[in-house]
Amino acid sequence: MNALWGLLRKEGYHILRDRRTLAVIVFLPVLQVLLFGYAISTDVNHVRLAIVDPAPDDATITLRNRFEAAGVFDTVAVVPRTRDLDQLFQEGRAQEAVVFEPGFAVDLARGTPARLLIVTDATEPNSGSAFQYYAMAVIQAYQRELSGRGQTIVIVPQSRMRFNPTRESSNLFVPGLMAFVLTIISSLMTAISLTREKETGTMEALLVSPLRPWQIIVGKVAPYLGIGFFSVVAIIVAARVVFHVPLRGSLLLLLAEGVLFILASLSLGILISARTSSQRVAMLGALVGTMLPNMLLSGFIFPVESMPVLLQWASNVVPGRWFVTIARSIMLKGTGLEYLWRETLILAAMALALLVASARSFSARLE
Repeated sequence: MNALWGLLRKEGYHILRDRRTLAVIVFLPVLQVLLFGYAISTDVNHVRLAIVDPAPDDATITLRNRFEAAGVFDTVAVVPRTRDLDQLFQEGRAQEAVVFEPGFAVDLARGTPARLLIVTDATEPNSGSAFQYYAMAVIQAYQRELSGRGQTIVIVPQSRMRFNPTRESSNLFVPGLMAFVLTIISSLMTAISLTREKETGTMEALLVSPLRPWQIIVGKVAPYLGIGFFSVVAIIVAARVVFHVPLRGSLLLLLAEGVLFILASLSLGILISARTSSQRVAMLGALVGTMLPNMLLSGFIFPVESMPVLLQWASNVVPGRWFVTIARSIMLKGTGLEYLWRETLILAAMALALLVASARSFSARLE
């Protein structure tokens, strides 16, 4: 028992002295609970609504106000023509639109069917169904109120799902899986590869060689860049052949965006490996710093709009959020660079900043 007690004390001291591992062990469960608790949400809030009202009248203005007062919708634009919706949907400024026919109030007054169209972005099928349900609820409540006054009211709403009319879940998850898989290949494997060199002692051999530090970095990450690019191509082929996910946009643009995301992920992996000295710590760091944020805060599974404001702000520094938006827009909406330039610039800036930070952190002198 004395020997066992001594071994237990030794392990206790070992854990307490390894502060990085201890911090991960203590804070990782708490971080997971907080992220999962707040990120996993199916609530629908702040739906970006566009209104097409070619001939505004009392009835359309009243119904527009009802949408505003519902507490779910935020009116982002009121336009006179249906063709104005294309740009709003392509840019992601609108998630749903209500299209009134001219003479809406006249039809209500006559007791003839007053028609309107509800257009919903079904890129996220579950959210799209919820958007449509809330819009129908507002219209039905308005119709019941008018009918209660003794009026013969008939409102005929029609619905249309855009970009994913069959509401296939694979159309939602497969583009997002690209970010998750590339994160594993790029960040996790790169971080483990460099720290393995430190643990096995082969890093000294590299450092005393004629190679410069930046050449060592390039030599270590270039194979993973090629593997990542091959993975992007394989995922796109599997998405088209197996899951029949559409590719309505430019394949070259999607591949170029994939390379940008791979560079950002590789740089993050190098940064993690430069700050750690063991594969275990590097793996935990990659898990906390890359895989969890890309799974929970990128919109891959749960809509960013449903998260608390603090997590929405935090998601802006997650490269996966911008890549998921880009991949879904290109594949499902056919969006081009003229609408995705903002997301592309953000992703490129992240890749450049992480490259610079990782290069500075990688020191040629072993501590």
